[in-house]
Amino acid sequence: MKGLTVRDIAEICGGRILRGDPEGMPCRISTDSREELENALFVPVIGERTDGHKYLCQVAEKGAAAAFTSEGDPFADDAAGIPESFALIAVDDTVKALQDLGAGCRKLHPIPLVGVTGSVGKTSTREIIAAALSAGKKVFRTKGNHNSQIGVPITLSELSGEDEIGVIEMGMSNFGEMSRLSRMVRPDAAVFTNVGEAHLEILGSKENIRSEKLHIQDCMPEQAVLFVNGDDPLLRDCPLREGVRRVRYGTSEGCDVRAVNIDLSHGRPKFEVLAGEERIPVSLNVYGMHHVLNASAALAVAKEYGVDLRKAAEAVAEFRGYRHRQQMTERDGILVFDDAYNASPLSMKASLDILENLNSGGRRIAVLGDMKELGAEEAEMHFGVGKQLGGKRQADILFTLGDLSREIAAGVLAAEKEMNIPEADRIPVRSFDDRETLYAALLSEVKAGDTVLFKSSNSLKLYELADRLGGNAE
Repeated sequence: MKGLTVRDIAEICGGRILRGDPEGMPCRISTDSREELENALFVPVIGERTDGHKYLCQVAEKGAAAAFTSEGDPFADDAAGIPESFALIAVDDTVKALQDLGAGCRKLHPIPLVGVTGSVGKTSTREIIAAALSAGKKVFRTKGNHNSQIGVPITLSELSGEDEIGVIEMGMSNFGEMSRLSRMVRPDAAVFTNVGEAHLEILGSKENIRSEKLHIQDCMPEQAVLFVNGDDPLLRDCPLREGVRRVRYGTSEGCDVRAVNIDLSHGRPKFEVLAGEERIPVSLNVYGMHHVLNASAALAVAKEYGVDLRKAAEAVAEFRGYRHRQQMTERDGILVFDDAYNASPLSMKASLDILENLNSGGRRIAVLGDMKELGAEEAEMHFGVGKQLGGKRQADILFTLGDLSREIAAGVLAAEKEMNIPEADRIPVRSFDDRETLYAALLSEVKAGDTVLFKSSNSLKLYELADRLGGNAE
């Protein structure tokens, strides 16, 4: 957004300047009045709990250059304390204006953009793709979790003339959202990681989830590329928009970029990627089979954009994950496996697969909480996670938090009964409704040599317990 004046912004958004300096040049966008706002454009969002318009006076006093407003000029009768330069841009809808601004910034920077969507693993995949591309290009990418209807336009506003290619994370949870994101981003290529159960409560079925996410193609240009997970039966032969080319990545036959000779014996994958005539060795510094797919997607994208694949593989090996997303820390001989940023059945099963393959010399302890937004079949999905855990004996002790996670415990018991495991040899299960009570019980149980997995939906805040056990609490 650098270089755009208030007048430019108003023109892009179809807004009208009510007051202030039309030649002012905001340097960035904020939707949070608590942030540092010096020379920012403030976008007041009307939410369920609060209306950002209430803070216009505050943001003006904090040095913001301008703000959108859909509720007129609150300073028309009394502008005491409001800097004369502070500009107000009247728009019909502040979020729509923000999205129009994001789309306008995209048009000012017509570099290739790679969109990343999917039910699980978008952020990790985005980062691994960016790492692979960085072996040959200057890469712009989404920061943090700014993948929403508000986060994506803010991300686009940060594009600069120095960037050669960008990787944009694109998330959605409701009908119509992906189409709006595609209109803003206009991706030249897109990666679709998987179709899972996240947001089933709203979207109703996995087929609906796939259909909505495939709207990422809506504003892709002719000869654009859709990279799809060839191991996912819902994606392998998914419908393409006319003019879009498909590239499959994965481990199965028929994938254009294929991972083979996979070794997960120590948690961190080692494998080879077959891409055309090339055979590329890859060693990752993150855990889990799903990262084999993420790295394969990254090398597929790198190949498409002419990056040397051996250099791309070396760059991918430098990725070490995100906090609360499969982070490993050790304290007092206890290995803490923190994957508590969020959870779906697919990602929880993947985390249990990693726990199964970790060998720290002690016990494997799973601390699992409720998974949210799963819809009418939420109990069955929790039960299914338990069936896997119990059937594969992936933990030596299970702690659960919340009502739904008691179904995980029930699934463990059901699997053990089916296998005729004697009661004395069954996995000990302790279920809790209170986070602090669970933590006290965990502290009394855990000892040096143990590995402890934390996994749940974000709202349960199991990551706070992971931080405390791993010594990362602030």
